[in-house]
Amino acid sequence: MALREIITVPNPLLKQVSAPVERVDDDLRSLMDDMLETMYDAPGIGLAAIQIGVAKRVIVMDLAREGEEKQPRFFVNPEILWASDDTAPYEEGCLSVPEFYDEVERPARVKLRYLNYQGETVEEDAEGLYAVCIQHEMDHLNGVLFIDHLSRLKREQAVKKVKKARAA
Repeated sequence: MALREIITVPNPLLKQVSAPVERVDDDLRSLMDDMLETMYDAPGIGLAAIQIGVAKRVIVMDLAREGEEKQPRFFVNPEILWASDDTAPYEEGCLSVPEFYDEVERPARVKLRYLNYQGETVEEDAEGLYAVCIQHEMDHLNGVLFIDHLSRLKREQAVKKVKKARAA
């Protein structure tokens, strides 16, 4: 396993749509292991492959709270099969937009399908933080950042803040 660099706004790679993965093999599992180590080190609760410059439809996530045993999850080619009409606001942040948080409204529940670490197809329902996080990370796979859900002014403020922090 290896730590990878997390790219930040305004890197144009973050706006790229990620390509589907053909199969889950040892190379892909190695990528997912690196992503998980990178996410834990950041620290964060979710990471899409594009955030480390790899344009593949792969996400890692761990929603365990501090002090709880780690619960890593792996999502290859995730797709949302259904989303509830009711929405819920949640304050989001992003490793590619460090130190910036704002409220985003998303469907409160979703049904998703993906391949897991072993390459098996999984279908399940998500709600609460899980629903928020999977939608946030899946946005990355489509070249969308959580700040794209905000007003233009807030987006510009977020990018300016990240650029300023990087220059310091």
